[in-house]
Amino acid sequence: MSDLHGYTGHKIVGKRLLYAISCFASLGVFLFGYDQGVMSGIITGPYFKKYFHQPLPHEVGTMVAVLEIGAFITSIAAGRIADIIGRRMTLFWGATIFVAGGAIQTGTTGYLMMVIGRITSGFGVGLLSTIVPIYQSEVSPAEHRGALACMEFTGNILGYASSVWVDYFCSFIESDVSWRLPLSMQCIIGAILALGSLFMPESPRWLIDTGKDDEGLIVIADLRGGNLDDAAARREFEEIKEIVEAERSAGDRTYAAMWKRYKYRVLIAMSSQAFAQLNGINVISYYAPLVFEQAGWIGRDALLMTGINSLIYVASTIPTWFLVDLWGRRPILLSGAVIMAVALTSTGYWINIDVPATPKAVVVCVIIFNAAFG
Repeated sequence: MSDLHGYTGHKIVGKRLLYAISCFASLGVFLFGYDQGVMSGIITGPYFKKYFHQPLPHEVGTMVAVLEIGAFITSIAAGRIADIIGRRMTLFWGATIFVAGGAIQTGTTGYLMMVIGRITSGFGVGLLSTIVPIYQSEVSPAEHRGALACMEFTGNILGYASSVWVDYFCSFIESDVSWRLPLSMQCIIGAILALGSLFMPESPRWLIDTGKDDEGLIVIADLRGGNLDDAAARREFEEIKEIVEAERSAGDRTYAAMWKRYKYRVLIAMSSQAFAQLNGINVISYYAPLVFEQAGWIGRDALLMTGINSLIYVASTIPTWFLVDLWGRRPILLSGAVIMAVALTSTGYWINIDVPATPKAVVVCVIIFNAAFG
């Protein structure tokens, strides 16, 4: 037990600190959402197409998808990196790398440079999308963890919606600025996250795991109101300490050991995350304007429909803040999956029959699909 007593003396403590950390850390997933939306809009723009000499479908697909390759690589290494340098510095470097990738994309002089910029941003996304949920869960008290995780996802969708509307308004610019400006916004947001991460408290679990017990207790006390003698703060400190010591005594902490000890849990977690990406959401996120164009909405109208869809998408994530701890995770997950399956099937049906009602019907189906995913 730590010998520290009294108050930490920090100005922002308790729920104010908790929500400030949550909102700011969510900029990490905001960036990922922004990147998804920004590419969906600019790849349909006339100046983008002209600059890249009317890129073929596989070239557009490569520019969009190569980010995920970079993200996949660093997501595998993110856990180990975070254990070595801490959650806060992993956030910092993820944001910094993302800014570098955004700058390369903004100043691109050709196809190859754009691909390099995209994969560089992907390296940053892999770190951020992995470490933000870890950091969020480690600073959140158990009673608030579900709601705060949902708020984090809302941050992701806010990023998506923001980029869609930036694309829409920039589409009125009659030059290459119409696509370079939306890409440059990534750098500004990433720089804010990188700078802000230097002022955020470190994860108490990581501090205790690395032998910095007093610092860990101070962070826990701050999150509980700033009183180092608070019974709940002391109890949480002891619980984390006990878990950390149990993990140390287990020895091997590699992915292989984790799979061996927690195979069933890991399989459930991995499969739910995998199917959440294989259900068609990325097709809609990255190519919504193209889907709407295929349905009959032309040019800027397709972007406008994407923007309207994004607003409802954001709104659909808010009820889960309150329902996730009331209804539970499983009923929300299963009901959303059923609705998504029906909506996406209907989207394909309406595009296939191509009747006068197709444009509006596809918009409705996509909105329902995104709302169910949210």
